[in-house]
Amino acid sequence: MDIKAQIHTHGARPLRIALFSGNYNYTLDGANKSLNRLVGHLQDTIGAQVRVYSPTAPKPAFEPVGELISVPSVKIPLRSDYRLALGLPGFLRRDIEAFKPDLIHLSAPDLLGSAALKFARRLEVPVVASLHTLFDTYLDYYGLGRLRPLVRGRLWKFYGACDYVMAPTEAIGDELRAQVPSTRVRTWARGVDPDLFHPGRRSEAWRLDQGFDPDRPVIVFLGRIVMEKGLAAFAEAIRLIEVAGHRPQVLIIGDGPARAWFEDRLPGAAFTGFLSGEPLATALASGDIFFNPSTTETFGNVNLEAMACGLAMVCADAPNTRALLRHGRNARLCSDQPAAYGEALSELIRIPETRRRLGVAALERSAAYRWSEILDEVVEVYAEALGVRTTTSTPRIATRRHGAIVDPHAAGLASL
Repeated sequence: MDIKAQIHTHGARPLRIALFSGNYNYTLDGANKSLNRLVGHLQDTIGAQVRVYSPTAPKPAFEPVGELISVPSVKIPLRSDYRLALGLPGFLRRDIEAFKPDLIHLSAPDLLGSAALKFARRLEVPVVASLHTLFDTYLDYYGLGRLRPLVRGRLWKFYGACDYVMAPTEAIGDELRAQVPSTRVRTWARGVDPDLFHPGRRSEAWRLDQGFDPDRPVIVFLGRIVMEKGLAAFAEAIRLIEVAGHRPQVLIIGDGPARAWFEDRLPGAAFTGFLSGEPLATALASGDIFFNPSTTETFGNVNLEAMACGLAMVCADAPNTRALLRHGRNARLCSDQPAAYGEALSELIRIPETRRRLGVAALERSAAYRWSEILDEVVEVYAEALGVRTTTSTPRIATRRHGAIVDPHAAGLASL
């Protein structure tokens, strides 16, 4: 049997996984989209039973995959769109014990994740963690930069206590190995759906509906509209290319608490609000240049989606972008300065051939990141943690279950 089949038959029942998340579906972001896709993959390919413990909200962003257990939480100060889990109270511990997980997967180093890690040790269950966010990189945007060393040290301590850690890039993995040499570190990148995101989604009619001139390139931003996504650098770079005599057309896809701030600084931009599925793919593919100045991403799912749509890429020269892109070959990677971004954008506005060449190269590069292979890498890490050995055969395929929110304690806890 291969790894998938052997995990499926590990023990006398399907594999049971308890996954702990700080945000599984109440607000849409790249991390929770990846986790939901992972849960679906585990159910489909190895027939696993997955129970997810996460804060919830009265109006979630999307339907969860798997069985979602609501945990007590409160809104986070300064970022009320996110919630903070309040740990692991007794009723959740009893629920976990009744579930009898074979493996615990942690996706956030918060109070819930820390308590689940300690509880896993009591249960003598292997712990796999996935690193999605380096939270210390956000602090500069909220006037708390002096706390970065303390928070980064706390992160390494948390991940160092886990049995396995899945880092999104080799660069982050190498840093974690250097700080906590005893930790088993594996790489879990992210994937893209080429059936959804591809250049064929481009729509000239959609561009016209947004008021865009068909003969001028459109610069695209995609993501949560929050300051840590590099909004200030984005707005200033657009201002600089306007001063240089260009008339940039700007498309902003997404929503968030800093939208009013962004709209005020980009009065000529088209703001679509939140989009998903085919409307998102159409909007993204209808652009020409993807501009992502964020330096806080650990991977950057939006980069892959733009690459798969064939857009020319202008990004911050950061570890996550260097894992995907090469300056001059399939992107323009810039120092984190508005002037550098402005120069790269001006070049791509002026020279259509360079814009097309970089877009084609980015599209070719995206083909290396397919979700099925990426998610199989997580299954292999689970196999290591469970001590499963690999031979050859064909895995049994199970049916995905879309579960509803379950709160074993009280329905009103998540609304605190």
